Amino acid sequence: MIEVQGLTRFYADRPAIQDLSFSVPRGQVLGFLGPNGAGKSTTMRILTGYLAPGSGTATVAGFDVVDHSLEVRRRIGYLPETTPLYKEMRVASFLDMMCRLRGVAASRRRARVDSAIEACGLADRRHEVIGRLSRGLRQRVGLAQAIVHDPEVLILDEPTAGLDPAQTRETRELITALGREHTIVLSSHILPEVSATCDRVLIINHGRLVADDTPANLARNIGGGQGAEIEMVLQGSGAEIESRVSAIPGVDSVAVSPAGDGSWRVVVKTSKADMRDELARAVVEAGFGLRELQARTLSLEDVFVHLTTEEPA
Repeated sequence: MIEVQGLTRFYADRPAIQDLSFSVPRGQVLGFLGPNGAGKSTTMRILTGYLAPGSGTATVAGFDVVDHSLEVRRRIGYLPETTPLYKEMRVASFLDMMCRLRGVAASRRRARVDSAIEACGLADRRHEVIGRLSRGLRQRVGLAQAIVHDPEVLILDEPTAGLDPAQTRETRELITALGREHTIVLSSHILPEVSATCDRVLIINHGRLVADDTPANLARNIGGGQGAEIEMVLQGSGAEIESRVSAIPGVDSVAVSPAGDGSWRVVVKTSKADMRDELARAVVEAGFGLRELQARTLSLEDVFVHLTTEEPA
């Protein structure tokens, strides 16, 4: 659905993106990540026709973003980080205007407005003035304007920025529902949100692609290179726990910290694939009370920090 090949864009002498290539198949929700200034917004603006690339190509549904810009725009719904709303308008009137601007046939406008309002949970707000709505509801109106013309692709830049936890959860659920019918490119700094909603993650740094995989595979591959971690909660003497666990074959390092109620949190690093059974048996035989034991896996945040704090090659 989206094909990007060798995309490059400079601002004066500074590269925003360099030789960026990726594709997004139909029906996938892609998390597009990177630190501030990495080139995320530049890439999104090129895909939506707001900017021209310096070199390289990008196509949406087979149409080149430069040569067939209008065809691309007909197939894209875009929600920039700052939601574009006319706050003095009422919800339904605003969405009807967006239909007109996007060339939706008059015979289909009412149905498209009703569909977008229903999908975004705005049925009881359709006649309200946008400026009187809460920030979370205004964000829903922003999503409604992105889907009102029934696009094949949605590009969402920080769709939950500035929302409270309840509003963030509601918007995340809405994006997940929209992902069942649309190809979505989602940029966000809230990494648990990306893990929860995205099928695949693409990370760029200094304008270059540094990772492209599912969140689970990224954590597995990066974590595998750093060794496995196992976390236990034990009861006993902290000093004795550290001494005994450190002596277990296969343990590379041990970190012991108070866990409350006289217990100790013990984080074991090991190069073995899985030594949970060995650890459980060893600590019980040593007379320690075993309260918890689990393998620790890298979060998407761990992966992101690992990949974006390195100096570019």
